[in-house]
Amino acid sequence: MDKQTQTELEAAAFRRLRKHLMEDRTDVQNIDLMNLAGFCRNCLSRWYQEAANERGIEMDKTEAREIYYGMTMDEWKAAHQTDASAEQQEAFKKAFAENVGTKD
Repeated sequence: MDKQTQTELEAAAFRRLRKHLMEDRTDVQNIDLMNLAGFCRNCLSRWYQEAANERGIEMDKTEAREIYYGMTMDEWKAAHQTDASAEQQEAFKKAFAENVGTKD
């Protein structure tokens, strides 16, 4: 497989993952994703931002999230986010420290 085809397939897989998380499974909470898998929608938007920055494209966290989510974080939270339990929050602290560290 040539490099261009590989890049196109990887991009298609990313778009499908985004669709799955943003349209098909909006019921799955970011905190549950982070606690179980060590990443969430915010991580994906951060990785998008980091890729842009590496290529000299200026983009901050808010811009990256709006591109990834297709809306503001406030809009996403109002439409899809539920309150996290104390257990979820405690597990998140550990998962965040292990997988993200000081970044958010």
